[in-house]
Amino acid sequence: MAIYRFKVTFEDYDEVSREIDIKSNQTFADLHTAIHQATGYAADYPSSFYISNDQWTKGEEFAYKPNARKTERGVKLMENAKLSNFIDDPHQKFYYTFNFDRPFDFHVELIKILNETPGTTYPSVFRSTGEAPKQFGNVLGQTVIPPTDEDFDFLNEMEFNPEDAEDFSEVKDTGLETHEEEQESHEEEEDEFGNEFSDDDEDGYSGRKGSSDDY
Repeated sequence: MAIYRFKVTFEDYDEVSREIDIKSNQTFADLHTAIHQATGYAADYPSSFYISNDQWTKGEEFAYKPNARKTERGVKLMENAKLSNFIDDPHQKFYYTFNFDRPFDFHVELIKILNETPGTTYPSVFRSTGEAPKQFGNVLGQTVIPPTDEDFDFLNEMEFNPEDAEDFSEVKDTGLETHEEEQESHEEEEDEFGNEFSDDDEDGYSGRKGSSDDY
């Protein structure tokens, strides 16, 4: 039985890679599970492989847990697609998207075709380089329940920002007292000048401020 060795690399984390050996008659679903056993992720999320060219352009799709739209379109399922039926190049490439809700994208490239080693259970990890980035619900050895949208509905509706509350608590001078003091000072000045010119002058000017009725 021929063994395919695939190099699996995060699209956004070139320093993290896994080399996985898998039987030619195993399926894309087996490769999907093997990738997440090697990275420590829970594999139970909608995902897809795509036949790709050297520029990592997506071609034919093989889906795991496809949505209704993909199902109606007749997308192929990973569990029904054997790898050997879609290997046309000794350096065959597949583009792989894991977890469409919060996706990680991978480049999957065939780098070697080997003979089966007796006593080895496949798929198996031949080489592991770098630590995979963690994602909720996917940390090796534990299950983390992701937050739901309901947990944030109240704060989102209020558009609450904790930093705003801190900034508001630091505001001690609203400016009201300063305004009142300036108004009192202005009134005192008016009284002072009003008293100085309280007697009518030769033209009958009384020194008082005109009101709207004078006009």
